[in-house]
Amino acid sequence: MGKASDQGNAQPPAPYVTEMPKGYRDWRWVSSAHEAGKLNSLGALLANDVAYNAFRDGKYPFPDGSILVALHYKNVPSDENNKIFGQVQSFVPGAPTNIQFMVKDSTKYAATGGWGFGHFQDGKPATAAFMKPCFPCHQKAASTDLVFTRYTP
Repeated sequence: MGKASDQGNAQPPAPYVTEMPKGYRDWRWVSSAHEAGKLNSLGALLANDVAYNAFRDGKYPFPDGSILVALHYKNVPSDENNKIFGQVQSFVPGAPTNIQFMVKDSTKYAATGGWGFGHFQDGKPATAAFMKPCFPCHQKAASTDLVFTRYTP
């Protein structure tokens, strides 16, 4: 048990997600996206059961306990598929670029609209400075509880 004087030195929790939720690769697919331009990325959005049910039922705001994960990869042509098609038309996920999370906890993340945002590259969380623009950008999606993605049936 720590001394009383040690309790004043406790760091407050990070205002963003610093650990990847366990089991996220087994969650349900919600939608996919291609981001062109400099990113040239393919992404897949997965949701835990709480978030998936809210997406499916169109219920906003998302309930606490909702967790979303966006898996991002380089968008690359499939040489194997394009050989069969006779032209460049098939693109597949290449090397992973990053993984992003949104965790709904209206108490812990009250300052950021109830959502904790996380960004990981090579399994390491981004810095607080890197995370700072997440909430202001997501505020643009206020009508859908800060979530840009829509459910794809």
